[in-house]
Amino acid sequence: MKFVDLAAQRARLGSKIDDAIATVLDHGVFIGGPEVTTLEEQLSAFTGARHCVTCANGTDALVLSLRAIGLKPGDGVVVPSFTFAATPEAVVLAGGVPVFADIDPGTFNIDPTSAALAQKEAERVGIDVVGAIAVDLFGHPAAYSDLSAALPGVWLVADGAQSLGASVNGARVGTLASITTTSFFPSKPLGCYGDGGAIFTDDDDIADVVRSLRVHGQGSDKYNNIRVGTNSRLDTIQAAVLLTKLQSFPDELNERQGVADQYRIRLADSGVVIPRVAEGSRSAWAQYTVRVPDRDVVAAALSEASIPTAVYYRQPLHLSTAYALYAGELNMSHTETASREVLSLPMHPYLTAEEIDRVTALVRR
Repeated sequence: MKFVDLAAQRARLGSKIDDAIATVLDHGVFIGGPEVTTLEEQLSAFTGARHCVTCANGTDALVLSLRAIGLKPGDGVVVPSFTFAATPEAVVLAGGVPVFADIDPGTFNIDPTSAALAQKEAERVGIDVVGAIAVDLFGHPAAYSDLSAALPGVWLVADGAQSLGASVNGARVGTLASITTTSFFPSKPLGCYGDGGAIFTDDDDIADVVRSLRVHGQGSDKYNNIRVGTNSRLDTIQAAVLLTKLQSFPDELNERQGVADQYRIRLADSGVVIPRVAEGSRSAWAQYTVRVPDRDVVAAALSEASIPTAVYYRQPLHLSTAYALYAGELNMSHTETASREVLSLPMHPYLTAEEIDRVTALVRR
């Protein structure tokens, strides 16, 4: 059994991937080829965002967005402590100061009440909080409306690295914040065969700045540098792979939901805490993450039965070596408890009913 079965997806797509890559090899435009433009247009249509700007990876997408929105050195940005390091890392790389907040224990996403307290604590010690990054952890959109209410006057960036295809009240990720970033890392719901990322926005000016920044700050051409940028372009072969996968992506999202529904039914009253989906929200189910006090015992039993699991994340970022400097005095009890209890089960569109039965029967036992 695979934790994420890319081979099954490859088999489903058949020769389509090979043909898409062969087309790129034939025309030879490996950077900035026509597939990149087509992908941006199709992702814009898929999400409903006015602009999609691709880039080299999901971390770059965050850094480019923070620079485009005007983050200044020393500005504070509220982020969850329970996430991958790329989120606060991007803040530091863009010159800002990450301000950690606790999570909602049901959705694992940043808690708006804690975010407001984090802002007050930061400003008490002289850090001006200008923005927040909400991570759609495990594919579930964050509570953007509640965050906006809790942090008035503060801009929001959506870290949708795990949530492309998710929605709230019918509005898809890509339109839930003024800027949304995503990742096309191979294990993501929509992944390429290397690194890749994208930024979504309805703001024409932000989109123009991001397009400039991703190509060394170019202006009218690549030798007319109007700002200090970087090299962060999605290569054409990866765009071709993504275009092919995008054709079946809606079906895969439905299949992920079906797997999540079966997990929910089979793990009801099992003693593990299953993930909660907020009313009106639809998750992309990048991961199916349960909570169990005897996490390591359960994981070991599954491993003995050749069932892979993963732990995202064992260490809260505010307790990590790299980011302890930024840890404040805020209560992080939900984050710290989650780090001890979370266990992600196999999740991909190609899990069979028999495989789900095997996983859930062993978890229950």
